[in-house]
Amino acid sequence: MIINKHLTHTSNVLVIGCGGSGLRAAIEIKKSGLEVCILGKRPKTDAHTVLAAGGINAALGNLDKEDSWEQHFIDTYLEGYGIGDPLKIEIMAKESPSLVREIDKWGANFAKLNNGKLDQRYFGAHKYRRTCYSGDYTGLSILKTLLKKTEELNIPIYDNQYVTELLIKDNACFGAMSFNMSSAERTAYLADAVILCTGGHTRLWKKSSSRENENTGDGYYLSLKAGCKLIDMEMVQFHPSGMVFPEEIEGTLVTEAVRGEGGKLINNRGERFMKNYDPKRMELSTRDKVAIANYKEIIEGRGTKNGAVFLDISHKSKEFIIEKLPNIYRQFLETQMLDISKSPMEVAPTAHYSMGGILVNPEDLSTSVEGLFAAGEVAGGLHGANRLGGNSLAEILIFGKRAGIAASKYSKKMDRQIRSNKSIAIAHSNINKFIKNGDELVRPFQRELRLIMWKYCGVIKNETLLLEGLSKIERIKNKLDNIYIRIDKYNCKDLVLIFDLQSSLVSAKATIVSALQRNESRGAHQRSDFPIIDPLCKFNCLVSMDENSNLKISKIPLKELNENLKTIIANAKRDEDIKDKLLE
Repeated sequence: MIINKHLTHTSNVLVIGCGGSGLRAAIEIKKSGLEVCILGKRPKTDAHTVLAAGGINAALGNLDKEDSWEQHFIDTYLEGYGIGDPLKIEIMAKESPSLVREIDKWGANFAKLNNGKLDQRYFGAHKYRRTCYSGDYTGLSILKTLLKKTEELNIPIYDNQYVTELLIKDNACFGAMSFNMSSAERTAYLADAVILCTGGHTRLWKKSSSRENENTGDGYYLSLKAGCKLIDMEMVQFHPSGMVFPEEIEGTLVTEAVRGEGGKLINNRGERFMKNYDPKRMELSTRDKVAIANYKEIIEGRGTKNGAVFLDISHKSKEFIIEKLPNIYRQFLETQMLDISKSPMEVAPTAHYSMGGILVNPEDLSTSVEGLFAAGEVAGGLHGANRLGGNSLAEILIFGKRAGIAASKYSKKMDRQIRSNKSIAIAHSNINKFIKNGDELVRPFQRELRLIMWKYCGVIKNETLLLEGLSKIERIKNKLDNIYIRIDKYNCKDLVLIFDLQSSLVSAKATIVSALQRNESRGAHQRSDFPIIDPLCKFNCLVSMDENSNLKISKIPLKELNENLKTIIANAKRDEDIKDKLLE
């Protein structure tokens, strides 16, 4: 079936993704006096941001006066194992206090102390209490606040749109092609600048905190095709605590706030086993260490019959739990008829966050393609080899705002609008090629890919597993030409699924080829054949796509710390050495 008809929509800036970073970017663009529109796959009230439950970080010092942006930088850089972009981390640490105060003022309604200042809780690997929160639904609170602001500013949000192609001419982006996921009607969204805020790719794993049909890696695929590079795709965070049953919600997140509020991890012998992995920080250790601990307890036979460990908060009062963890309390009651104030939860590691992503300039979030920017989880560089809880919500506000400012400046400087009928025709052709009869359906391949990624590129991997996983991915890719895709004016679900699968296969391959380059275990990247950190592995992995759609891998040296940051890190290490000696 050949279709070349489309509607046309024009604005100064196009934002792809209606989560927190996309909304914050659009707000800044509108405030600058430009026209902006937002495209979303999911309903705008149900973007992935709602799943970020536990809190948002800002070095306010409301409870621990010693806290500072420097300490926030130290915690993020060192716990990211030194491969994060120092400038991007510095920007986040410095700017999060003002952005957190701003979103609270706009209506996020974070928990307050008696003196009216924002309350702050502990999160794993933070030296001080730094995490502001709204119960255990902080992401939802932030999303609702941003949506209210977009409504006040009359910013149009078009739900149910699937973006298939970024429109490129001479290495400059001038919009995107999308289709309506209900009617299949196509629209060419033309703009001076485009901001990608499409999230990550963690739905590619069998156990995932992402929901069906989200985080399938489409932003990565769009950017690679456009000419961007991806950085550190091997760095995928497995959250320590996901639900294990019932099967339809396997992997659903159990927020870190449970451990932050005193939850204890226990194996089937009744042992509080974190003493064997991080006796100083216990359950408040880094996510990578807690996830590895949980994983090892399970595979070595000290887990539950459901393949989990116990997470127990029942030593706290019911009133405390309902006040601090209302959604988690309800979540277990509704799905398992389990009262967590009386009985422990069962949890296991779950694919949670893509720490790698599109390579961007940390200051303005620009990519190597003119007029194309990226912010939020789809962009790499901030988290290194391990993301601290609470940093993701800070990231979307800070870098969403910065991307909005930069895209606005780019649009205002343009003397002429870039357009290309050829690029639009190619976008149509790349949709049309999938509309055909075949013998296979997409869903089984999606399930197969999720099983492959969990088994061959999971919490702990090795060269043999990775190479076998790569081979199995290629076999799925070779079957794409024989898939049955049906669309009519009432349903184009198959078309959505095939584009999701295409993006997922490329993102999965990018992850594995990067993992094969890093012959060490560092943070979330764990190799059983290279079980320790190699001090010589001072590089970031880059993935690009050539004109034949083949992935190319390269390495670049780590970005250097400036003199001020070197001094901060050096002093931090000396402080840690002193503390270790005192504890001995």
